[in-house]
Amino acid sequence: MTIPASSIAETTWGKSDPAIPPVVDSPEQLRLLPIDRLPRLAAAIRAVLLETVLRVGGHLGPNLGVVELTIALHRVFDSPRDILLFDTGHQTYVHKILTGRGRSFARGLRQPGGLSGYPNRGESPHDVIENSHASTALGYADGIAKACALQGEHDRAVVAVVGDGAFTGGMAFEALNNIGAAPQRPVVVVLNDNGHSYSPTAGALAAHLHRLRTDRPTGVTAPAPPTVFELLGFDYLGPVNGHDFTALEAALRRAHALRRPVVVHVLTVKGQGYPPACADPERMHTTGARRSSDATPTPRAWTEVFADALVDIGCRRTDVVAITAAMPGPTGLARFAQRFPQRCFDVGIAEQHAVASAAGLATAGMHPVVAVYSTFLNRAFDQVLLDVALHRLPVTFVLDRAGVTGPDGPSHHGTWDLTLLAAVPGLRVAAPRDATRLRELLDEAVADGSGPTAVRFPKASVGPDIAALQRLQGIDVLYRDRCRDVLLVGVGPLAGECVQAAQRLGEHDLGVTVIDPRWVLPVSDLLIGACLRYRLIVVAEDNTVAGGVATALQRALTDTGARIPVRGLGLAHRFLAHGNRAAILAEAGLTGPGIAESALSAYHELVHEQEDPS
Repeated sequence: MTIPASSIAETTWGKSDPAIPPVVDSPEQLRLLPIDRLPRLAAAIRAVLLETVLRVGGHLGPNLGVVELTIALHRVFDSPRDILLFDTGHQTYVHKILTGRGRSFARGLRQPGGLSGYPNRGESPHDVIENSHASTALGYADGIAKACALQGEHDRAVVAVVGDGAFTGGMAFEALNNIGAAPQRPVVVVLNDNGHSYSPTAGALAAHLHRLRTDRPTGVTAPAPPTVFELLGFDYLGPVNGHDFTALEAALRRAHALRRPVVVHVLTVKGQGYPPACADPERMHTTGARRSSDATPTPRAWTEVFADALVDIGCRRTDVVAITAAMPGPTGLARFAQRFPQRCFDVGIAEQHAVASAAGLATAGMHPVVAVYSTFLNRAFDQVLLDVALHRLPVTFVLDRAGVTGPDGPSHHGTWDLTLLAAVPGLRVAAPRDATRLRELLDEAVADGSGPTAVRFPKASVGPDIAALQRLQGIDVLYRDRCRDVLLVGVGPLAGECVQAAQRLGEHDLGVTVIDPRWVLPVSDLLIGACLRYRLIVVAEDNTVAGGVATALQRALTDTGARIPVRGLGLAHRFLAHGNRAAILAEAGLTGPGIAESALSAYHELVHEQEDPS
């Protein structure tokens, strides 16, 4: 059922049908509804999704596409006794609404203190796992099914809802390999096939699913030839119309009754019920918060600056190729792919393969640029370390969404990349402070043929350029006082905050210098030499305080025998909740006033210790 955008605000949950409760607060209530009332409920839920997500931002298309499927799952299975796992967790908005969180959803989705945009075990017992990285749910399902068998809980169903895009990830195949080999352990895999992840699903599996969609009749029987799932030991049911309640419930009940590994192939439409999302599923995969009509134009994002810079490099360097893990648009590679389609490779949601493939490209004489979100590079650390760095291969990693990302929450904050990459021998990491430096550093990274490089930047708008007073062998001096009391080292965009902090510290008669190392890891000899001339070093970075630039600098100074204290200012060593990026940085003290306050306090402590060593 299509709901025109103009009528969203006028549509209320169940208002037009007295047989539907004002809010479905539980799966138990849902199962009491007659099946002929479900289309009206689905339409009402879509109205809530549209009103809420278009207002506050979030994942719109994926959730519009799973309304009927989620309703059917909660009618057939008894959550949380039966275990429902969603991969990835961004498609759980309807699940949240149906499990007692409908009012909270409309009020505070992705807002500080409100509901997470992903499953959250602290919110509800119906959220069994907290996941927003793809291809993991099948591994959880395998382990949970094993535990249920060992504990004698044979009456509990384990259901994993997995998108066709997530099936491109290696972890999904590893789990299928194990689940299919154990027919005595029933796992229901619901393949939510809409032909997309962020963008159209790529690869051989996508072609296989396309053949199943087009060559087999819609229903719950699967004639020969066998599917890839049957070859791996699963029963196969489908393809099933994912927006037909009768067909959905019949297929799910049959899968439940089989009591063995089974794949239910469900065909859904991403963005169902909202024409703009159906017409442009990639753009409407996720939306930002609605801007007021009188808002000023949005400044350029870091991703846009990178996208243009890489195209410029591609025009000059025919050996430069680009790799994306199913996210050409969000990582800025879409423009490169449009200009150089033969030199841009979408490997699916498979970061490990992306990096290993990049190693192969570099071995054969190309210079790959692997563009991923910072948090997703965590998944390929072994490949970065032992397939790229060990061989000293010239691969450039571009890490979007580094540091605090905002409303997506703990699994999307890129707060560990500096800590992880600091452990990789021979890998150089750059952190640009502004758009000009991003273009410069990307050029320098791609020009480096001696080994791997990385360039990191946040999910944010690019501020104004910050001119350097002087550049000393690659290190930019941004602010200088004749006295040498405090050296502020600003990492990436925090360099601007350090300049503001220096101006405040000058009011306290402290001599402060601010530098931007540009290449922040490994710590250069020139940076160490600069530090030796100051009484206190303060490093500000949007990385966890456990590791990163401050830790590396302190170790490097200690190795020289210097006893200069280093105060590291960064993010707390914990999983950060979702919230406003500026507010999270302010809470961590990573603003001009916050950095000034911390530096002043550290300096006073140092003076006190030196005056009273006892």
